[in-house]
Amino acid sequence: MKILLSNDDGYRAPGLAALARALEDIAELVVMAPSTDRSCASSSLTVRQSIAVHRVAETSHESYHVEGTPGDCVHLAVNGVLDSRPDMVVSGINAGANLGDDVIYSGTVAAAIEGRFLGLPAIAVSLVGYHLTHYDTAARVVREMLGTLAVNPLPNDIILNINVPDLPYAELKGVYATRCGARHQSQPVVTGSDEGDTRYFTIGPSGAEADAGPGTDFHAVAAGRVSVTPLHIDMTRYSHMTEVAQWVSGVRL
Repeated sequence: MKILLSNDDGYRAPGLAALARALEDIAELVVMAPSTDRSCASSSLTVRQSIAVHRVAETSHESYHVEGTPGDCVHLAVNGVLDSRPDMVVSGINAGANLGDDVIYSGTVAAAIEGRFLGLPAIAVSLVGYHLTHYDTAARVVREMLGTLAVNPLPNDIILNINVPDLPYAELKGVYATRCGARHQSQPVVTGSDEGDTRYFTIGPSGAEADAGPGTDFHAVAAGRVSVTPLHIDMTRYSHMTEVAQWVSGVRL
């Protein structure tokens, strides 16, 4: 199997290195990750300008860093930069949670989504905590899951979003299938300095958990469990199709 590794924390991130160590003896690896931290880049692609791709010479596997987004990395790798297409995409290990609403903004999840758009099985994995230590735990979880997927594949339209508590492997309390929870509204922006007619602001921190009950990704991780959430790309609100159809019938053009 040829696995494309990517992330949004940059090609020198410790989570990416941990993944490579854990998988290099069971798969052919190729890394294509952003040159710098591109957290919260979501699924953006760079268009109308060229994207620089740099070969990294000091690694034991094929490796590149890209002056672009996580989506750029996967798109370029799968659509022609590499000599052959990878068999799947693994994105991470993200430095911090991608729980609930985080998946909308996450560059880590976006790299997996781009892989899925391009027809490949895809996994996003994040390590949840504040003073992150146990990247090897999350990497070992991914290795185990790849073994399971090899024997029992999942449907092709599923993206697995995995969140692993920052604990020693032996202290994990199991693996649970979960749904995305939800956060409260983000905290207010932070006001910075003014320079003439220009004002500077910083985006405020994410909101606290709002929907974090049993069955959610938040609840699983808080209990020391690995959360595995199946994501899909179709954002249509099917439960409201009839209501919206009736509404638009009153629109006169």
